[in-house]
Amino acid sequence: MTTLFDPVQIGAVDAPNRILMAPLTRGRATRDHVPTPIMVDYYRQRASAGLIISEATGISRQGLGWPYAPGIWSDEQVAAWRPVTQAVHDAGGRIIVQLWHMGRQVHSSVTGEQPVSSSATATAGDAHSYEGKKPFETARPLGLDEIPGLIDTYVRAAHNAIAAGFDGIQIHAANGYLIDQFLRDNANFRTDQYGGGVENRVRLLAEVTQAVVDAIGTDRVSVRLSPNGESQGVNDSDPASLFAHAAAVLDAIGIASLELREPGPDGTFGRTDVPRQSPLIRRHFKGPLILNSDYDIDRAQADLASGLADAISFGRPLMANPDLVERFRIGAPLNPTQPMATWYGQGEAGYTDYPTLAQEKADA
Repeated sequence: MTTLFDPVQIGAVDAPNRILMAPLTRGRATRDHVPTPIMVDYYRQRASAGLIISEATGISRQGLGWPYAPGIWSDEQVAAWRPVTQAVHDAGGRIIVQLWHMGRQVHSSVTGEQPVSSSATATAGDAHSYEGKKPFETARPLGLDEIPGLIDTYVRAAHNAIAAGFDGIQIHAANGYLIDQFLRDNANFRTDQYGGGVENRVRLLAEVTQAVVDAIGTDRVSVRLSPNGESQGVNDSDPASLFAHAAAVLDAIGIASLELREPGPDGTFGRTDVPRQSPLIRRHFKGPLILNSDYDIDRAQADLASGLADAISFGRPLMANPDLVERFRIGAPLNPTQPMATWYGQGEAGYTDYPTLAQEKADA
């Protein structure tokens, strides 16, 4: 029976266990979106995970509206990421970077321009900014003439990731961000080749993925989807048809892995009664399938044993427990997460100050 502690091959990555670190926005970069030295410590501490998927990282200023989140479009950002990847590798770990364009989920006070999306829509509620929360703005639809340039931006970010020492990349196509805004029919009202039926709405995801694969290789490219229920205002009337097709397209391209964020009715973020789509997607995607959202060790082990998943990514458990793999292995209690104010704030609190078992023993 497959267990969490068995190795798994994920493209070019030889992961020593199936306990992966999910992407977690933490907001510890500079205002110019340059990684900082404290991020070196944070990722090094978690290097025992089978694979670290980095926090969402902007591919361009246009697409990065989260204050103090990192980017990977400039030489300065690439240089600042290198100590992070080197520290993870020196500690025996593996790390890929999640490439992020937020689409309409940004505010012009952060990016300097009107948000872009598949269509002229706005998210309900407020965007994050350096001055606090501000109402989301209506996005302008990307022109057909802009899409090749957008794809090139993903390719440049992927090349930058390899130059920064990452073992690969993950395309963020989930959680209501730009590619998800093209995928799902309550946000995409286009009448050209990127709108309408599922084949057209999947087109941007397919083109971005193929271009990045052509640039750095199939074994270094992964994708994240959120196929069930509403996410930051983005939803679809027929998720089964949409995501079965998306999975088949990604399988044909031959990506290294596919990660699915699938909250349930009792989820702590994004609760939904829409059934998980992973059993359907499993039939269409034959590569490594990584599942995520509110997993504990028992549920994770069950989905591995059944063959539904090849690995499980953990977010808050790895945020609060740098040595989660060892804690799971010996059945040790887990640290609770610190208050949410520390999740995205600056500084060490709730970031690099969570103790390991060895530190707890030394302090006893």
